[in-house]
Amino acid sequence: MNIDAKLLSVCIPAYNRPSELFRLLESIDCKEFSDVEIIICEDKSPKREDITKVVKKFIEHTNYQVIYCENIVNYGYDKNLQELISKSKSSFITFMGDDDVFVPGALIKLIKFLRENRDLGYVLKSHQQLFKNGNIEYFRYYSSNIFFPGGVETYVDLFRKSVFISGFTINRNYIQGLQTSHFDGTLLYQLYLLSEVALNHRCAYFNTILTEGKEEGVPYFGGSESEKGLYTPGEITIKNSINFLNGFFKITRFIDKKYRINSTKKIKIDMSKYFYPSLSIQRDKGIKVFFQYLVKLHPIGFGITIYYYIYIVALVLFGKARCDSIIVFLKKILGKTPSL
Repeated sequence: MNIDAKLLSVCIPAYNRPSELFRLLESIDCKEFSDVEIIICEDKSPKREDITKVVKKFIEHTNYQVIYCENIVNYGYDKNLQELISKSKSSFITFMGDDDVFVPGALIKLIKFLRENRDLGYVLKSHQQLFKNGNIEYFRYYSSNIFFPGGVETYVDLFRKSVFISGFTINRNYIQGLQTSHFDGTLLYQLYLLSEVALNHRCAYFNTILTEGKEEGVPYFGGSESEKGLYTPGEITIKNSINFLNGFFKITRFIDKKYRINSTKKIKIDMSKYFYPSLSIQRDKGIKVFFQYLVKLHPIGFGITIYYYIYIVALVLFGKARCDSIIVFLKKILGKTPSL
């Protein structure tokens, strides 16, 4: 590994969110300018000119090295991540959604952690979600920093926990040669990278809350050729959700076949235990839509743990808002996501 290279590339797939992108850029507060580069790939959105202005404004007053690229066509989420990887020359990559931010002071702690553990393949982060009502939900999975040996158990354990893109940190040296269009349209390319790396390299959990997602804005997936027919820009329909969930198992079945293992069932059980977020989104659209969603979910086979049915009953009886508040309260009391 070349220790003279920059340590970290903050890689941002940008699409149609100029003000949110500027907010993210302003949150990059590491101050270790020689160790960090920022890479932005704008994916031919309607607000490209506004995004270009935002990036130029940021470059004028920052000491970070900033690489800004404009895709010639709308590649879509998964291919744009690959574009970002191809531009990086750092030891590690941290992906950031353009509408999320770094928690103040957390990035410099991650830099120190990576300096001390340059052999790591992947680092699972902690993060938080800020809701419109002011509530904050924390996503802490363990009580302290933890290291994991490469292997099937680590891959299965980290898979579901790694969906949220912001703060997803992976060793660039270990993902060279893994580029593929096979998972374009899944919106889950990062999970494919996680799978390959966790099976073969030592990984870690970083207990510091690194990033914050915000309950705002709209999803723009569905505009690229690879995403058309799978997702509807501006919405999360039942069809969108089912297509997204099927993407998880497109990846796990590929990994199972390649490595001759049986991870799909284990991951489906793990997802079933923590399936509340997917259920709650559709419950918020009314009871009729919610039951339509449950019918569509049935063939995928998530109804294999008691927790799945507890979530359904609770959402039917109490609704999303009250259930959300209960979950936020329990996590606050426990200090982390409960182990089910």
